[in-house]
Amino acid sequence: MVHALFDPTARQALAVTAVEAKIRKDLSWQQIADVTGLSVAFVTAAVLGQHPLPEDAARAVANLLELDDEAVTLLRAVPTRGSIPGSIPTDPTIYRFHEMLQVYGTTLKALVHEQFGDGIISAINFKLDVKKVADPDGGERAVITLDGKYLPTKPF
Repeated sequence: MVHALFDPTARQALAVTAVEAKIRKDLSWQQIADVTGLSVAFVTAAVLGQHPLPEDAARAVANLLELDDEAVTLLRAVPTRGSIPGSIPTDPTIYRFHEMLQVYGTTLKALVHEQFGDGIISAINFKLDVKKVADPDGGERAVITLDGKYLPTKPF
C-alpha cells in the first residue's frame, strides 16, 4: 500500500542517518543507485527525502547502508517534498541555483511559452543529469540537464 507522510521530520532524520552510513561505508551516490537499477539523480533525491523508492529499491538501499525495516518503510512513503527551508538558501551551491533562476527564470519562462505555449514543465515526469566536462579555457564545467515533460494548460 502507498502511504504519504505529512511531517517531513522522519524523512529528514532518515536522510541524516543514510548520509552518515554512506560516508562511513565510503560509498558514492552512483554506487547506491547501482543497487537499485534507477538513476543516480532519482535515488539521491529519494535518499535525501524527496521521492519514494519502489519496494525492491528501498530494500536494496537499506541493505547496502545497513538500515532497518523502518527505514525501508520510510523510503517507500511519499514524502512531503521541498528540501530548502526558509526563503533564500544559504548553502553556496544551492544558492547559485537560486541565483540562476532569479537571473534566468523569466527568460526560461518566456522561451518555454514561446516554443510550447501556455503550460508547465513537469517535475514529476522528469529526468535530471549532471556531467563534468572540460572547459576549453581551462578547468572544468558543469553541464546540468533538466528534462521535463511539457504539460499544456487546458481550458475548462
